[in-house]
Amino acid sequence: MLSHTVASKQPLMSSAIRRLPVGAEAQPQGGVHFRVWAPAPQHISLVTERNEQRHDVDLERTADGYCAAFVPDAGPGTRYWYRVDDQLLPDPASRWQPEGPFGASEVVDPGRYTWSSPPSSGLSMRGQVIYEMHVGTFTPEGTWKSAASKLPLVARTGITVLELMPVSEFPGQFGWGYDGVFPYAPTRLYGRPDDFRAFVDAAHGLGLAVILDVVYNHLGPDGCVFAKYSPDYFGQSTEWGEGLNFDGRNSGPVREFFSANAAYWIDEYHLDGLRLDATQSIHDASDDHMLAVIGRRARAAAGTRQIILVAENERQEVRLIRSLEEGGYGLDALWNDDFHHSARVALTGEREAYFSDHRGTAQEFVSAAKHGYLFQGQRYAWQKQARGTRTNGVEPWAFVNFIENHDQLANCGGGSRMHQTTTPGRYRAMSALFILMPGTPMLFQGQEFGASAPFRYFADHRPELAAAVQKGRAEFLSQFPSLASEEMQHRLPPPHDPHTFESTILDWTEYDTHVQHRRLYEDLLVMRRTDRAFVEQQPGRVDGAVLAPEAFVLQYATPEPEGERLLLVNFGSELTAASFAEPLMAPPDGFTWRVRWSSQNPDYGGPGTPEVIGTHGWNVPAHSALVLEPTR
Repeated sequence: MLSHTVASKQPLMSSAIRRLPVGAEAQPQGGVHFRVWAPAPQHISLVTERNEQRHDVDLERTADGYCAAFVPDAGPGTRYWYRVDDQLLPDPASRWQPEGPFGASEVVDPGRYTWSSPPSSGLSMRGQVIYEMHVGTFTPEGTWKSAASKLPLVARTGITVLELMPVSEFPGQFGWGYDGVFPYAPTRLYGRPDDFRAFVDAAHGLGLAVILDVVYNHLGPDGCVFAKYSPDYFGQSTEWGEGLNFDGRNSGPVREFFSANAAYWIDEYHLDGLRLDATQSIHDASDDHMLAVIGRRARAAAGTRQIILVAENERQEVRLIRSLEEGGYGLDALWNDDFHHSARVALTGEREAYFSDHRGTAQEFVSAAKHGYLFQGQRYAWQKQARGTRTNGVEPWAFVNFIENHDQLANCGGGSRMHQTTTPGRYRAMSALFILMPGTPMLFQGQEFGASAPFRYFADHRPELAAAVQKGRAEFLSQFPSLASEEMQHRLPPPHDPHTFESTILDWTEYDTHVQHRRLYEDLLVMRRTDRAFVEQQPGRVDGAVLAPEAFVLQYATPEPEGERLLLVNFGSELTAASFAEPLMAPPDGFTWRVRWSSQNPDYGGPGTPEVIGTHGWNVPAHSALVLEPTR
């Protein structure tokens, strides 16, 4: 049991060397400098734990609400609290919560880790293939170390960027991570902070970049101490609770806290970028929008390295990726929900709820290849208002396309994978389309080998909160009529049930047994990486035309005729035609077409490819994708 000692006054050490404005930072000459923004409490002191004793340390307060102290005999591993009006609380900027959100904070020195692989020299969106993953379900062990052991297999597939779902500390034994309550502290569930660094180090050694999903729109409902330090951390409400105050009274330190957090991940963990969650709920009416501030701080922390900043934005606001000079926020890419929704409708035929404005038609895919977003300011019937903005001048690789991600799998009830909800042929054809079309493809963990594990919503909370979360989740899913019936509502997996979590863990034996599925993705990614027509992604180089209600062609132009490619996609029945009155089907002068690649290849589980172009015309197999190349 810890005993208590009387308060002591420590020198402030005005010459403290700090990397960040808040938190506990070990000093080069020994000791630790502590700093916290806490304008609300009448009384606040630092409490350190040493030799099974607690020591109260006076803090020096400044007029702007910051409190600080230098403790000469503290160091890495020292555990500490703040005594806030007689209540012991962890540090909001804690770098490590070894016992979870309700325990003491621990001092971490990032300089103690020895990096074996240097950070990447630079990363741009062009040419990348992203892989979204959740560390806790990526392996049965659910740790950084076990996840790192699988990275050679991920790299072999052709992935270039790992996108980690949020890792900030949250309560309970499992969760998605979007309800984190300590933005600077990697959760204890996956290992120590240096285990996270070792994971990034291992990824870099394999040529994989790592970006992190960060949540700057709200904090979780349980274990959050921020309001005790100042209610001014919070502002306009979001659908998940109180939003963060980026433009109201005393918002300056809040902006500093979260923009410094973005810089922290890039600097201390050598990350190659960030994915910004639900940016439509980052409310800021100031002249310098918080998203632009976050972008500048993250890039400054990277120094000469180039990083990527990807945003999720339900409103499809292209200004997020316009340059600062153009009045934009200077980010690099946006998730493209439009493509996913069209793909899901084409694969399943289901058009419920927010899928109802998409029909999965051939024209939608042609338009997506040429323009990125489908909704660019016209009426969106599901929301009864306009949605989206014009994408003129946006580079193709700025749109992140996917057919699976954490939200979209879980939002369809049981969390089934897309290959489990459609025909094998349609799935192979759609895989070819989303990997080869303009844009940046993103796979979800296990997609590359046809994982059978679903991905469901899971969150471990105390009983009363767990019941509320389960009720809220069921209400959200009731927007889908097929999930709104009483019989289906009773079958929805309870988010707090450990089995719900455990059912989503990947079975890596399937990597070896699902060879056909894996080969499909490996071959497609090789073609995307090596074939100039698919590599270049120059604006205006891709055109398309509808050939039938469920069939279309994309033409990839190149400076030399030999490099030109056609991608024929047919989600419908076999398409035969004596001719197509469509100029895009014509080969370059002096050439004819031949099949370079087919989703019907038996190596992928396909039935084989019949003659596509013969003396009697065209024969495009049902549920197929074909790549044609010129030949003399």
